[in-house]
Amino acid sequence: MKWIRFTIQTTTDAEDIIISDLYDIGLEGAQIEDKIPMTPLEKEQMFVDILPETEEDDGVAYLSFFVESPEEETEKQALIEERKSAIAQALDGVREYMEIGSGEITVSETEDLDWINNWKQYFHQFTIDDDILVIPSWEDVEPQDKNKMILHIDPGTAFGTGMHETTQLCIRQLKKYVNAETRLLDVGTGSGILSILSLMFGAKEALGTDLDPCAIEAVADNLRTNGIDEKKFTLLIGNIINDPEIQKTVGDGYDIAAANILAEVLVPLIPVLPAHLKKGGILITSGIIEGKENLVADTMKANGFEVVDISAQGEWRSVTGRLV
Repeated sequence: MKWIRFTIQTTTDAEDIIISDLYDIGLEGAQIEDKIPMTPLEKEQMFVDILPETEEDDGVAYLSFFVESPEEETEKQALIEERKSAIAQALDGVREYMEIGSGEITVSETEDLDWINNWKQYFHQFTIDDDILVIPSWEDVEPQDKNKMILHIDPGTAFGTGMHETTQLCIRQLKKYVNAETRLLDVGTGSGILSILSLMFGAKEALGTDLDPCAIEAVADNLRTNGIDEKKFTLLIGNIINDPEIQKTVGDGYDIAAANILAEVLVPLIPVLPAHLKKGGILITSGIIEGKENLVADTMKANGFEVVDISAQGEWRSVTGRLV
């Protein structure tokens, strides 16, 4: 079997968010090439006696995605042009709020890869804090897990599975603050996981915003798979930071706002959110790499929030504030 490889040159800072956006348009099995040093946990999981020496991180990353190649040359070329256009559009969206490097897209062909199915051997059901089970469609719920809250999701159909530390940090904060009267604003909702879990925690309703129109299908799939009433979740496509129409449609009076986005996006987002929250409303932020939590906390304080919690998991941080 032959596969078409699409490779994007970008920056290490942008690789996670680009992977998320490209997963959302159907590009799966991301292969990352960069010079970021391994974390202590990654080294422990290598199961080798001697680790290879690595070069100093130069900030450059190459992301490769694989698509099955049609046999007919005309079909192949049409597929290449369609996917290159979709990738370029997604990259333009990311460029609106962060530096992504050259963004150069190269195309090559390779054989004997089964990325679409092979990644399934690496994604298995897992629990968050021992009471939430996240499980893909090809696995069964074990008898001992039937009393847990169960979130059904397949990676590859959309970004966001709950496995990443930043998402888990948000989930823990939502568990603290969500109640039966909660109206949630979920900025950068992606596949809708934070909103869906909040509704499962008992929230009254949720509204999510996202830049990518592909989030519409991702959210719809996950609502349906998890048996959530679609009337409880409204999705808006647009930028709440600078789009007055989106801001007007979002409205105000929310009890909680959640944003699992990079710190570079949180800084311009935070000043917008007080207009949408109740006094005393909670702002939960994550996606913050270690060392940038004070930047986010200071931005909160400068915009009327009291910082009530800074939590950590691995190299990532979550900052939670209350509007005073």
